[in-house]
Amino acid sequence: PSVGSARSVSPPPRSEPLATESPRIEPLQTEPLQTEPLQREPLQREPPQLRPRRLPASILSAALVAIVAAGAWVAMQTHRASRNPLADARFIPAATFATAAHAAAISRDGRYVALVAERDGRTDAWISEFGSEDYRNVTRGAARELVNPSVRTLGFSADSSLVSVWTRAADGSRPDDVAVFAAPTGGGELRPFMSNVAEIDWSPDGKRIVYHTTAPGDPMFVREAGAGDATGDAPVYDAPAGVHAHFPIWSPDGEFIYFVRGVPRDRWDIWRIRPSGSGLERITRHDTQVSYPVMLDRRTLMYLATDTDGSGPWIYTVDVERRIPHRVSSGLETYTSLSASRGGERLVATVAHRRRSLWRMPLVDGAGDGGGARAGDPTPLLADAGSPRIGRDFLLYTAARGDRQGIWSLADGTARELWSGARSRIPGAPAIAPDGRSIAFVGEQDGKTRLYVMDSDGSNGRVLADSLVLRGSPAWWPDGRSVVAAVVEDGEPHLTRIFLNGDAPRTLVSEYSVDPVWSPIGGFLVYSGADVGTTFPLRAAEVDGRPRPIPGVMLTRGARRVVFLNDRPTLIFLRGELAHKDLWIMDLQSGTQRPLAELPQDFLVGDFDVSADGTELILDRIEESSTLALIERHQ
Repeated sequence: PSVGSARSVSPPPRSEPLATESPRIEPLQTEPLQTEPLQREPLQREPPQLRPRRLPASILSAALVAIVAAGAWVAMQTHRASRNPLADARFIPAATFATAAHAAAISRDGRYVALVAERDGRTDAWISEFGSEDYRNVTRGAARELVNPSVRTLGFSADSSLVSVWTRAADGSRPDDVAVFAAPTGGGELRPFMSNVAEIDWSPDGKRIVYHTTAPGDPMFVREAGAGDATGDAPVYDAPAGVHAHFPIWSPDGEFIYFVRGVPRDRWDIWRIRPSGSGLERITRHDTQVSYPVMLDRRTLMYLATDTDGSGPWIYTVDVERRIPHRVSSGLETYTSLSASRGGERLVATVAHRRRSLWRMPLVDGAGDGGGARAGDPTPLLADAGSPRIGRDFLLYTAARGDRQGIWSLADGTARELWSGARSRIPGAPAIAPDGRSIAFVGEQDGKTRLYVMDSDGSNGRVLADSLVLRGSPAWWPDGRSVVAAVVEDGEPHLTRIFLNGDAPRTLVSEYSVDPVWSPIGGFLVYSGADVGTTFPLRAAEVDGRPRPIPGVMLTRGARRVVFLNDRPTLIFLRGELAHKDLWIMDLQSGTQRPLAELPQDFLVGDFDVSADGTELILDRIEESSTLALIERHQ
């Protein structure tokens, strides 16, 4: 089926299960995560094919140790059993995937399980019966992009007869790029279900559907089930500018719609509103990454959230009347999706196992000018490291040790920690001053952000600003006397100049703006604008904050880093889908854009930097394997 011409249709009729339609996808084996230094071998250009096979019980048990530990941990907390819905839960060994698995969903009757996973370099939606190892491919390559952690990609109808699939075509910058398709759970063709929508959820009686679009503010509507188009849909909620609303779900009694509301990428909470659009209420106050809310009963809400130091996400639960959240997972695992059956007797979740590493990539053949530069093959450089920034004779990066994330320096083959703090997190990347003698970075501890500066050897560290809410990565002013960082005011980040001599901070850019990068010539900076659906624009400003025109570029959420190449008006950036991006290059004068490097499908870049002479890139690679967990609760 084509996903580019989606239109709304009534739900297709239920069909009987067809065993012959279901190719067998066995659990995929993943090797333990490496902790030793990486072997310096060239990266293969083509990703190897996955070889699915049944996991031995011992390997599967090891892969699920974090989940079992979580179950044991919550079971031992007998004094909390009254408020812990997982206290007596049974964790069922399921499957481990050598690549990332996302968007776990379970049908309302608890019979079917669906998830998004990759096989042979292609990502599809798969469905099976609860506890089974036989997975049927629902999308069969028809959907261009399924992986979006900001939306609930998969779902089931109220009567469990349909599995719904969110998908995105083109680059996602237009409202009609997104649509929801549906297929009978027992087997059958995937067909268009609702167009121009990002997420849907059926009311408990199956008579209404709540959805939101990708227009600014993610406006939410309620439609009568079976209606052919948006005519007559009732508006429910429209977020203020710069604020997003995702993961809408109905309460079991149909009286409320719960949803996640906040500012990308890490300031979210759960709210609720009546289907009429009245009675907006805030349920949680995490101000962190919050996602995948599910209702176990009329009062018990379960969801995923990170801690204030960025660790997690973990499973939380809250009584929607008392509104005191409790963490019910042990912290040994990282949950990425969560779903529950009607009544909460059965749940499914995906658990991620992530690691970051630094890779180097040469720029050759005319790297001094943007027109001729091309990239060579990436080779591994450093394990358990991220957010690289290249100095004149050293490499700066971030690394975590226990609950401490710190700034490290690599020089002459020796790594040394320059700064760290207890329960610390560095939400962006460090910035190196133009003369190479100083470093600026944002640190977050216990939910509070501070702007730090120190010498490049780690000495003379001090807090430059401790009363501002900061976002993303800072940048030094060209004269080295101030730092530009995104400061949140009235819920929206604005680039602000913060002075080393203690003068009052001064707003530089009044619109939504984060992650500034200074041009090496011309005295202007480039920054990321506000999210539009799953995309965001690149914009530019002069030294006095006035907008500077640049060729229009819309990039996909997931990696906002852009870098100027050498001393020319040439930008390198990441372009592609949410789950995978390639390196591109653009001449700001002509607007010409072209690929710089096509990366293998399993090579996900979270950040990068380019050397001052334009001969080398350092890439921050993120690798992820996943476990599917099945959970049964005793009522």
